[in-house]
Amino acid sequence: MSLIKRAFRLASVPIIFLLALFALRPSVVNTYLDVEDWRYYWPPVPLLQVILPSWARLVVLLGGIEAPAVRIRQGTVIGKVLRGDLPKPVEAFLGIPYALPPTNERRFSPPVPVNASNGSIDATSYGKRCSSPPLLYGWSEDCLTVNIFRPQMLNRTSKLPVAVYFHGGAFNAGSGGGHNSASMMAWSEKPYVAVNFNYRLGAFGFLSSKVAAKDGVLNVGLRDQILLLNWVQENIEAFGGDPNDVALFGLSAGAHSIGHHVMHYKEEAPSLFHRVIMESGATTSRAVYPYSHSLHELQFEEFLVEAGCSGLKEDEVMPCLRGKSALTIAWASSKVFSRYEPSDRWAFQPVIDGDIIKQAPIQAWKSGNWNKVPILTGFNTNEGTSFVPSGMSESEEFLKFFRVLIPSMPEKDLNELDELYPDPLKHPSSPYVETRNIRVGAQFKRVEAAYGQFAYICPVRQTVHLASGAQQAPVFLYHWALNTTVKGGANHGDQAQYETYNRGVRQISSAQEEIAGILHAYFTSFLTTGDPNAVPGRFPDRPKWKAFGSGWWWKNRTLMLFGEGNDERAGGGGVGIPAQVVDDDWSQEECEFWSNRSMMTES
Repeated sequence: MSLIKRAFRLASVPIIFLLALFALRPSVVNTYLDVEDWRYYWPPVPLLQVILPSWARLVVLLGGIEAPAVRIRQGTVIGKVLRGDLPKPVEAFLGIPYALPPTNERRFSPPVPVNASNGSIDATSYGKRCSSPPLLYGWSEDCLTVNIFRPQMLNRTSKLPVAVYFHGGAFNAGSGGGHNSASMMAWSEKPYVAVNFNYRLGAFGFLSSKVAAKDGVLNVGLRDQILLLNWVQENIEAFGGDPNDVALFGLSAGAHSIGHHVMHYKEEAPSLFHRVIMESGATTSRAVYPYSHSLHELQFEEFLVEAGCSGLKEDEVMPCLRGKSALTIAWASSKVFSRYEPSDRWAFQPVIDGDIIKQAPIQAWKSGNWNKVPILTGFNTNEGTSFVPSGMSESEEFLKFFRVLIPSMPEKDLNELDELYPDPLKHPSSPYVETRNIRVGAQFKRVEAAYGQFAYICPVRQTVHLASGAQQAPVFLYHWALNTTVKGGANHGDQAQYETYNRGVRQISSAQEEIAGILHAYFTSFLTTGDPNAVPGRFPDRPKWKAFGSGWWWKNRTLMLFGEGNDERAGGGGVGIPAQVVDDDWSQEECEFWSNRSMMTES
């Protein structure tokens, strides 16, 4: 190494450290002390925005440090190279703003695109997450950023498939950076460009009431997502991606979101995506009420009290909320959300707004108008374990739980529900008799099964049946059955660390590595081609996954079952079967019951 390069490498360390330190100070002071006088800082922050990227480029040039750069309309994006446990280097561009900061007068409002610029964007670290617990650190109202991962040394004329991940978190928590998109992309046999991003959460993104509707601020979290997809259309080609070959995938609230975008059909509008994976989520998975529903009005009033804006005239409410500190809004949002359990009564959710969500999701399916793209979707055996009270013991508690969950359910239906899920205290042969040596109530296994099927399993199946019966594009269904813990079983979201082929699960055992590799191969094949079988991957002999409802005479009614009989992580010795094709006949009677009552949580 030349003397000049050595000198620049040594000199870059303290200078970059100091510049970064000064660059952080304004945001901290502005957030907590409301000081906006730049005379307090030296060097001035606008000057830092010029010096820091320029210095980084100089260090790259003279010091031999790799730093990929991409030119887009809003500036030159300077990223970094990831190696670590990855099989090949990945170029990462992190924390790129895709909208103007949704602060001050833009708080609660639809997102605004970023202006054009000739400046530079430091994209070497994640942006802060949107408001979600814990609220003491790590979040910011200025959070609308996108992260992009691509293979290193990508041919600049390449146009690779694009996969955009939507994070979950009940529309009140989570961030794009929580998904290991770099690992998932790096281990894929067929290269693609991976994207994940943040969108506004809680009251910041899903404030619902007549007042909010009058102010034009309904479903702005979904509008963030739409702006992000338009940003991808405009910019992803510069990163080597093909805007005409975009897949969406996500878990839980991320899957619910994708479902709403699938149903948001505009005949004349160009398509923003071309296939989707929805994991443990569907448009009918979560209560979707009109914005003026009495529950939303009640929660809005409680939110105003917590935020210190109650008792005002209608035209004074939104200015008051916009005048409060971000922390005040975040705490008020969190307090109201925490009061409403079970999840169909959670606050700050997508609502029927007459635009993005035009009507009740089940009615939208029945209309026949949606974006008819290839769909891969599925559920986990024990979707309910994280959401129900583990100490539930008495028979009456079971029925009370569902009376609160679905207030519109008549007694006749509750009686049928009681028989459909036999009470373990009354029926010794009930499949919900607790036989595990764990500290839970006698009704836990029963309420977990009923809630999981109501909230996730049956809506996913409903999607499969409705979509496969009315579109030419294929639909694929899976069931994840690998037990992670004794109490949780195959819990909500457990498959996420397998789809990305994370080292943590690969190192547990050869069986865990095989299941992870097979799931990853199916998912990345579908994301890049629309067919889970098209790309052989590291497991070319895996079972062929047939599309649900396919066939001219005898319609296929099978699904792909993952990890049945594997309980290694739960302390057992069973390795089970990594993947197998089975008939979709599990819990059919229960799903028929719930599917016939979809409108109870959509009106």
